[in-house]
Amino acid sequence: MPETLILLFHPDLSRSRANAALAQAAAKLDSVSVIDMYGVYPDGRIDSDAETARILGADRLVFQFPVQWYSTPPLLKAWQDAVLTRMFYIRYEEEGAKLEGMPMLVAATAGNTPKAYTARGANLFPLAKLLRPLEATAHRCGLPYAKPFLLYEADKFDDAALDRAGRNYVKKLAQWRRRITRSARSFCAA
Repeated sequence: MPETLILLFHPDLSRSRANAALAQAAAKLDSVSVIDMYGVYPDGRIDSDAETARILGADRLVFQFPVQWYSTPPLLKAWQDAVLTRMFYIRYEEEGAKLEGMPMLVAATAGNTPKAYTARGANLFPLAKLLRPLEATAHRCGLPYAKPFLLYEADKFDDAALDRAGRNYVKKLAQWRRRITRSARSFCAA
C-alpha cells in the first residue's frame, strides 16, 4: 500500500475539471494512491472492513473533495460514520489505536472567490473555518492535521490554470510528506 492515501470524494468525477486535475497530478507522485470513493461506492454503502484495511495500510491520509453547501459531500460523512465510528468507538484497541498519529490533510475546492469566504463576503466565514469539523475529527482521532490545500474559483479555471493548480497540489503534498511522518506522531501545520 502506498505511503499517502488520497480518498477523493467527488459525486460526479466525470464532470469535474478541478478535482480530476488535482487527482491526476497527485497520482503521478511515487507512493501515492488516489481512490475515487464515489466510483468505489456508487450506492453509498461503505464496506467498513475494506476501508479500515485501506487506511491502516497507509502512512498519510488526504481527504479531497469539492465543498458543497459549506460542508463535505455526503459520502465523506457516511465514510466517517461507518469507518471512524467503528475504529474509534467500537474497535478502538484493535483498529483506532493503530490509526492514531497518522497525518491528515484536507484538499478542498470551492467555486467562489477567496473574498467570498471572509466576514464581509457572501459566505461569511473563511473556508478553513468551515472545514473545522474535519479538523475536530482529526483531533479526536489523534490525527495530526495539516493546513488545508484550498482551491478557489475551481470551476472557472482554464487548462493552464488547472495545470498550475495540479503542480501546486503536488508541491503541497511533497512538502507535507517531507515535513511530517507517521512515526514522528507530531503535529505539523505544513
